[in-house]
Amino acid sequence: MSDQHSFETLAIHAGNTADPLTGAVVPPIYQVSTYKQDGVGGLRGGYEYSRSANPTRTALEENLAALEGGRRGLAFASGLAAEDCLLRTLLTPGDHVVIPNDAYGGTFRLFAKVASRWGVEFSVADTSDVAAVRAALTPRTKAIWVETPSNPLLGITDIAAVAQVARQAGARLVVDNTFASPYLQQPLALSADVVVHSTTKYMGGHSDVVGGALVVSDPELAEELAYHQNAMGAVAGPFDAWLVLRGIKTLAVRMDRHTENATKVADLLTRHPKVSQVLYPGLPEHPGHEVAAKQMKAFGGMVSFRVAGGEEAAVEVCNRAKLFTLGESLGGVESLLEHPGRMTHASAAGSPLEVPADLVRLSVGIENGDDLIADLTQALG
Repeated sequence: MSDQHSFETLAIHAGNTADPLTGAVVPPIYQVSTYKQDGVGGLRGGYEYSRSANPTRTALEENLAALEGGRRGLAFASGLAAEDCLLRTLLTPGDHVVIPNDAYGGTFRLFAKVASRWGVEFSVADTSDVAAVRAALTPRTKAIWVETPSNPLLGITDIAAVAQVARQAGARLVVDNTFASPYLQQPLALSADVVVHSTTKYMGGHSDVVGGALVVSDPELAEELAYHQNAMGAVAGPFDAWLVLRGIKTLAVRMDRHTENATKVADLLTRHPKVSQVLYPGLPEHPGHEVAAKQMKAFGGMVSFRVAGGEEAAVEVCNRAKLFTLGESLGGVESLLEHPGRMTHASAAGSPLEVPADLVRLSVGIENGDDLIADLTQALG
């Protein structure tokens, strides 16, 4: 499908060709491990074994590439599986990576507890500060890792500016685009080298699938990643790929509603006496607001805030919420809230990525916005 089509059209049609046998408008779930060959080495459509390739996964991977404006997309069993494949493709022992001082706890754990055992070194920098990123570089830096908006403090990094720093250093720029989704932000168009997604989140959108993705423009890097994807094997299963494809079809309309509701929630929180700080890039006072407005279509559905009463008060807010479900993850149609310090970011405790103890993170869903406001109001007391 032509990349000249609008995002909404690509989301529904890219990779979603009608089944040639029946004309079914939804790609079938090819729940199969192996494929009949027409003679030794005579593969039909290049399929031989579903770890290497599966038609349902192919449909998703084509869709992902189209939405991010990349040459190739690769679908994995989880976001961390995608990250692990990327690290082992890009890096060798002794290499160095700059990572953000605000990032998903699982990403930090992957660097600090897994990759470091194999000789990969990393430095932590505030990636919203281009000078700080440049200062963290070493002669062995092979990648700069960015989340924007970041998890959970909603920091904003200027992708184009950091991409220039990466190019000058001969390093790859990796952007975790999970919080924004390709509907709101397309890092490859801003000169990033690799886009990472947890497709569990906004791409799937319904809290019923776990998955991950990488999208790249460089054909050589695409081949290297595909080789490692097959060699390591943490691929998306056909039903999981089908679920993500289904979710992507409504991504645009969902993100519009997520953003609309998050804006209402942020406005409430900025006026509430029991909230000491609101972290949302859509607020004019947010330090990254201007950059976010430049590189994002809108500001997304994630909001974090700090509770004036401290850690225990923040925990109580989480416990009192009723419509906002207390749980990890994000990006589903239902609203979630969590206490990052004790939940998703517990692995970062005691590190430069440790999050404030009074922080609450919201994944604002697509319910009626007034109902969400009422629930937060009673939860704050």
